[in-house]
Amino acid sequence: MSSPVSRPLSWLDLARVRQGEPMADAINRSVRLAQTADRSGYTRIWFAEHHNMPHIASSATSLLIQHIAANTEHLRVGAGGIMLPNHSPLVIAEQFGTLGTLYPGRIDLGLGRAPGTDGQTMRALRRDGTESDRFHADVMELSGYLTGHTRIPEVNAFPGHGTDVPLYILGSSLYGAQLAATLGLPYAFASHFAPQMLEQAAQTYRENFSASGSLLGPDAQPHFIAAANVVVHDDADTARDQRHRAENSWIKMMLGRNRSLAEDDVEQLRDHPAGQQVLGMLSRTASGGPDEVTAWLESFADQVQADELMLVNLAPDEQVQHRAVELLAPSPAQS
Repeated sequence: MSSPVSRPLSWLDLARVRQGEPMADAINRSVRLAQTADRSGYTRIWFAEHHNMPHIASSATSLLIQHIAANTEHLRVGAGGIMLPNHSPLVIAEQFGTLGTLYPGRIDLGLGRAPGTDGQTMRALRRDGTESDRFHADVMELSGYLTGHTRIPEVNAFPGHGTDVPLYILGSSLYGAQLAATLGLPYAFASHFAPQMLEQAAQTYRENFSASGSLLGPDAQPHFIAAANVVVHDDADTARDQRHRAENSWIKMMLGRNRSLAEDDVEQLRDHPAGQQVLGMLSRTASGGPDEVTAWLESFADQVQADELMLVNLAPDEQVQHRAVELLAPSPAQS
């Protein structure tokens, strides 16, 4: 087996729902995968807030986090992320303050400013599109509740007050990089599906990081997390087949929203400009045998000076997903 990757490794679980299966099956699959990651020595596993997407089971993100935390022992469990403009900062502080009280030292709170859905669903969430303008102020308000230094006189989060649940800024643009640097917070870039500005965002974050203004105090250090897809297996041919199937699934999801695409149609779209654009979203993908994938991840992390890698298990088959977690484990898997 190859040597472990030198950076801390974590997982972003997209909690995918397969066509025709009950939502409970997808959630149970996420539990099993988290338990394998828990036994294998990973740093954290995150879940993302998405709405009105029948193929994703993590819309009630804090509830799923609670369920995963209850069924694991050591792994940090968190949001990658909560789309803060969809919510009141006080309510999120109460939710994650409760999680931090139930599972002390194991909860992360990543924050994004996108709606995590389409325009019509955004309106159903009671958003009018201007809420993201308050993102900076909302992060500050939320931090105040969790640290016990509220910015709203006589308003506190219970639970939440003084839990110090750690905050992370998420993004796929220079805005998030600049905000994370200004606030002195860790920053995670969504290069697993939006890689275009990765290098520039990483540079912007490091060059502008301010410890003096950090919400973490004057000793804060930059912490940059880069996301990447992985498909790894002992058998490289299996990995290649799984990657091909995963790419076709993305093409079908992105280009077949209002029509049914047969497998032959999807294969033809791989060479079409629209299909190439979808495949370009997945350009930060490591696939193959363990040595090949480990080398790719090391090179990728060096390229963007990542302090941590957030991996997305792109393989469609559950057995292959679990094997990927075992093969890339930072420490030997426990029996």
